[in-house]
Amino acid sequence: MTLEFRDIVLRQDDFTLSADLTVPPGRNAVIGASGSGKSTLLSLVAGFLAPSQGRLVWDGQDITDMAPGRRPVSILFQQHNLFPHLSVGQNLGMGLRPDLRLDRAQWQQVAQALKQVGLEGLQDRRPGALSGGQQGRVALARVLLRARPLLLLDEPFAALGPALKAEMLGLLARIAAGTTVLMVTHDPADARAFAPDTLLVEEGRVHPPRPTGALLDDPPPGLRAYLG
Repeated sequence: MTLEFRDIVLRQDDFTLSADLTVPPGRNAVIGASGSGKSTLLSLVAGFLAPSQGRLVWDGQDITDMAPGRRPVSILFQQHNLFPHLSVGQNLGMGLRPDLRLDRAQWQQVAQALKQVGLEGLQDRRPGALSGGQQGRVALARVLLRARPLLLLDEPFAALGPALKAEMLGLLARIAAGTTVLMVTHDPADARAFAPDTLLVEEGRVHPPRPTGALLDDPPPGLRAYLG
């Protein structure tokens, strides 16, 4: 399933984002300098921002005017967006039903998702009682539970150390099997480790995806300056 940006232009105050490309199925990184439009791109796909022109098409369906809640999208931010007053299990359960009126089978789904990310038996704990890495696993379990085919990641592991980040990227790669992923990152090592293809964003222009290794081994001038 592919994501198509058909002559998209988004104008916001004094900033313009443009994209005319197709994102292939699988894992894709999004890289570029700060302020280039990476997070704006994710907000456009999620439906938080509307394009000034063009169409956004997912798997042949025009989703340009679709409400955010109806889009086939899950989003994972750096802050994980866990509710501190709810238990781990309840945080996951909201991914199935916001009112938390889950039946027995749905609570079993919650338990199974926690097991898959190595947090079996921790459903009654609050997020504040978990380490940063464990909170990241809870957020990944919620993504797994929602089972949406399009996953947007906005630097979800930027605050983690190298070893834990590598572990989380590996776990994410397993969880994301069969989905289309756009992962914003400022770290080229993360792009190499996670994404076969990478979209470069330069001053509001989104370039078509290229093989990650080829792009980073021979970057265009703007990316070379950013990477140092």
